[in-house]
Amino acid sequence: MSGGLLQIHDPLKPKGSAVGIDLGTTNSLVAAVIQGKPRCLPADEGGEPLLPSVVHYANDGSVLVGRRASALSFAHPTDTIRSVKRFMGKSAGDPETQKLGCYRFAESKSVVRFEVSGGQPVTPIEVSGEILRALKRQAEAYFSGRVEQAVITVPAYFDDAQRQATKDAGRLAGLTVLRLLNEPTAAALAYGLDKGSQGTFAVYDLGGGTFDISILKLLDGIFEVKSTGGDSALGGDDFDRVIAHRVLEALGIGHPSPAQVAEALSAARRAKEELSACELAEVSVSGRARAVARVEFEAWIAPLIQKTGVACKRALKDAGLRPAEIDGVVLVGGSTRVPAVRRFVSSLFGREALRDIDPDQVVALGAAAQADLLTSQERQDEVLLLDVLPLSLGVETMGGLVERLIPRNSTIPTAAAQVFTTFQDGQTGMDVHVVQGEREMVEDCRSLARFRLTGIPPMSAGLGRVEVKYQVDADGILSVAAKELTTGASQEITVRPSHGLSDEEIEQMLLDSIENAEGDVKRRLLREQQVEAERVLKDAGKQLRENADLLSDGERAAIDTAFARLEEERRSATEHLRIQEAIRALDEACRPFVERVMNRALRNAVAGHSVEEY
Repeated sequence: MSGGLLQIHDPLKPKGSAVGIDLGTTNSLVAAVIQGKPRCLPADEGGEPLLPSVVHYANDGSVLVGRRASALSFAHPTDTIRSVKRFMGKSAGDPETQKLGCYRFAESKSVVRFEVSGGQPVTPIEVSGEILRALKRQAEAYFSGRVEQAVITVPAYFDDAQRQATKDAGRLAGLTVLRLLNEPTAAALAYGLDKGSQGTFAVYDLGGGTFDISILKLLDGIFEVKSTGGDSALGGDDFDRVIAHRVLEALGIGHPSPAQVAEALSAARRAKEELSACELAEVSVSGRARAVARVEFEAWIAPLIQKTGVACKRALKDAGLRPAEIDGVVLVGGSTRVPAVRRFVSSLFGREALRDIDPDQVVALGAAAQADLLTSQERQDEVLLLDVLPLSLGVETMGGLVERLIPRNSTIPTAAAQVFTTFQDGQTGMDVHVVQGEREMVEDCRSLARFRLTGIPPMSAGLGRVEVKYQVDADGILSVAAKELTTGASQEITVRPSHGLSDEEIEQMLLDSIENAEGDVKRRLLREQQVEAERVLKDAGKQLRENADLLSDGERAAIDTAFARLEEERRSATEHLRIQEAIRALDEACRPFVERVMNRALRNAVAGHSVEEY
């Protein structure tokens, strides 16, 4: 994600040291500001701005990127990696990875690794690094000089693992990553700087592998992201798979080979593009063909298009806006060329979308503009980009509850801190469990990271104080630090989770929080009272053991009865008010006893001291 103070200038000559890169699922682009205007540079060896995001690993150890790699995908489907962006940040055990291609996966306990010819298994980061390296070489050839800095775009809904993987790929390519910029924000930046637009805009970004929707307000040089949403596993690749699946089924190819799958996907991709202009296209596999009509294709992909509408409506609700209050809709990504998608967007927002900048190039152009802004020495104008967090960040507290430190849609960069106390006497360590999501219980949220803070001096429960601080940088990457306030002992971590959100998690997290809001609140209240009951019982039990001689005749029986009732309610109650009432009853039964305990403690404290000492 992006944020921070930016500056605009018109350079007098081309500057090749900083570029903007759209690292796309299907195609990637590199752009730079030349004579004051962002332009896409030749990215493929044929001089085209679109570089197919395809990498081929040959037997001799050489690596091909782009169209030459794509041409080898039929003959070498398992050595030619497509759509690697969909694997970024995924773990080897994620079942979704097995659905994303006909690849050979190496044994791994952490990240995905592809078995390829000519060398060791490669990770998605290394594959992406090859794409970025190819773009860097092409830019250096264009400028006849070194290119060392880049702004790289990412989907707004990329999580921490996917963002970190993208930054790592940039470093592998020899680039200093100035900023990770959300793709919808980049598109708005390109439109806003080019047109001087004012108002509230929806950026509908449907690329090859991801979908993003962002609502942005543009006013007097301020780009404020009001809300964001999407699905990091939905895009034009899914359209291709639908066509390929239907055609293979129609041709009676029930168990296609990897080569047939690669051929079917390539043919489906061509058919999809043809159907944007024609009513009929042909898909051929193994010498056999099946005609696909546009009306057929649109019926097949209708459920996928509808899924984008759910995210759009949620983003509008989060921004507190109705479709009629949107001043314009910006289309981004090659998949928005599909007529059915354009009709759907027009119907959803009640207006025709803006299309005067090529949807394939607009993200790269915005990235180039920001790269230029970040490296400019002049300060003729300023632009403020205010991006937001798509999901809340919290920490686990006693009882498996989530304490939110940074709520969703908070403007970034941002930071928040909260002080927590120890729960047990003599506690010398504290586990910090970082979670992401909108639900009240940890079990319903996503775990990001865990670490343990040690060195807490042994004290009575509640006296040890630990400050937990969350800090989200302009790229949306989270750092967490915990510090014991008495000794200064500290521990910190940069969140790099071992796996990304699954398709279902991304799609359902916010919907689940809405659908379960009432039940979640009841569960939280119940759990809070259960934790409080546990604390009260522990404290009462300790005092009864240590000060039993202070109990008066008949008092112990009343306290034991109230104690047993609270224990039973803590275990079995389904309503928090029942536990609350049992806590009050025990407090009432213990009040005279507690007063005598406090008086004893006070006498012991002042014993042997004179009044003058105080």
